[in-house]
Amino acid sequence: MKPTAIVYTSNTGKTERYARMLSNELSIPAYSISQAKKSLEKGADIIYMGWLMAATVKDLPKANKKYNVCAVCGVGLCPTGEMLSEVRSAARIPDNIPLFTVQGGMDKEKLKGVYAIMIKMLIKMVSSKKDKTEGDVAMLDLLLKGGDYVCKENLLSVIEWYNKE
Repeated sequence: MKPTAIVYTSNTGKTERYARMLSNELSIPAYSISQAKKSLEKGADIIYMGWLMAATVKDLPKANKKYNVCAVCGVGLCPTGEMLSEVRSAARIPDNIPLFTVQGGMDKEKLKGVYAIMIKMLIKMVSSKKDKTEGDVAMLDLLLKGGDYVCKENLLSVIEWYNKE
């Protein structure tokens, strides 16, 4: 079935921005996971968007319990289209469900509690690597300086998939 809505969970606002952007492109509504409870029926066909934490998609299990998740889009620090096998494995996303990853960015000021601590640990881990790859250097730069990579171009593969459905 073709998804009729987008449901998302956002922590720093980047996933919400992507969900709204995708909603405009696909002409289907976007709801936060809490709004969706009031607006969508159980079993509705959706695209689920959540932020990535340790290669898992935040609140995906919650969405899976209530809706028919037709595709998953994880928003994280990694470049768009990367970490697909890691996310699929860690989040236990079946092979028949399309999975997309898009780069969101970093805003340390919006992180609180355990998430701020985890980012500090990630900075320490990447900083201590002896032979840093180009990707490690870019990740460290993003973690330390922050950045915002939310753009329509990062959603092109999701849009293409939806239009083929």
